[in-house]
Amino acid sequence: MNNFDHIGIGLENLFVLSDAQSRSISAENFKGEKGKGGMATEGTGAFAARELGQGWKISPSIIVKGKSVFTLAEIEGPGVINHMWFTSFPTGWRYLILRIYWDGENDPSVEVPIGDFFCNGWGEPSNVNSLPIVVNPSGGFNSYWLMPFHKSTKITIQNISEEDFTLYYQVDYTLSKIPERIAYFHAQFRRNNCVGYKEVYTILDNVKGQGSYVGTYMARQVNNNGWWGEGEVKFYLDGDTDFPTICGTGTEDYFGGAWDWEQPKGQYCTYSTAFLGMHQLIKPDGLYRSQQRFGMYRWHIMDPVRFQKDLRVTIQLLGWRSGNRYLPLQDDVASVAYWYQSEPHVPFPTLPDKDHLEVI
Repeated sequence: MNNFDHIGIGLENLFVLSDAQSRSISAENFKGEKGKGGMATEGTGAFAARELGQGWKISPSIIVKGKSVFTLAEIEGPGVINHMWFTSFPTGWRYLILRIYWDGENDPSVEVPIGDFFCNGWGEPSNVNSLPIVVNPSGGFNSYWLMPFHKSTKITIQNISEEDFTLYYQVDYTLSKIPERIAYFHAQFRRNNCVGYKEVYTILDNVKGQGSYVGTYMARQVNNNGWWGEGEVKFYLDGDTDFPTICGTGTEDYFGGAWDWEQPKGQYCTYSTAFLGMHQLIKPDGLYRSQQRFGMYRWHIMDPVRFQKDLRVTIQLLGWRSGNRYLPLQDDVASVAYWYQSEPHVPFPTLPDKDHLEVI
């Protein structure tokens, strides 16, 4: 307790005195400087505040121009990001790419469309009531993943569309001593529309180093009738090849549910809890919305998957066919893998282009 450095804050140590320094970056204080918040004289709120003047919400947001990259934050460490908040219009959630770089690296450790990072990949707001990710009405995105760094961090947002988007954001962080041996936060997006027959969907692979896998978000469109969640999630650890060390029993089981999520019988039941959720169900409307779509998350916070050398994570897509046989499915699947690992990391696969990311 005497050397408390703000890492791992909780109810049990909120009362302990610390030398850590709290800072925050937003459109009202782009550099997070002490005593310099709310000093803007121009910005997206300038017209509304024209009779009030400086200090009265002059710059609450930014405009991210089409086909551009905006640097949201550059922080000199050591320190830790404790909380991030974003909101924008749902039409841009797949087209605004969040990237985070640690300690001067050239390749991002986080590269995810902003909606998918916050478990809202379908572009329709869905509330999430979990421990690390919270989404509140209407499209208020909150992250409480702890993100420590030694030297520096840079956070950018890329708009890959031609349309301009208004973005509100706040990055809350602490300048503090950081333990020498830390793992850095990573998040990677993938999408396959549609997965080939008898193919296995890869959530994450080519991870090299030591670390912990801490979460999965999945946006899935089901392209067949019938139940679709028999597929197993598998973790290949530290040299596993044909067979994994950790093998689940089914898709709804991995996301913490059971028996097809039917409650009452014949109806899907959504839920959002601290570590597990099937929080989003989009039903067909009898016209153009022809397929069922689901949003699910699983946080490995109380049960992190530890790896020492390498990691690969996959999921089977399985339903049922005649003769009480499994049916390999060909669904539209997008996912985000969340993990901590030692740096350097293997560069991510190239992110799909705008047309491949588009949600119709």
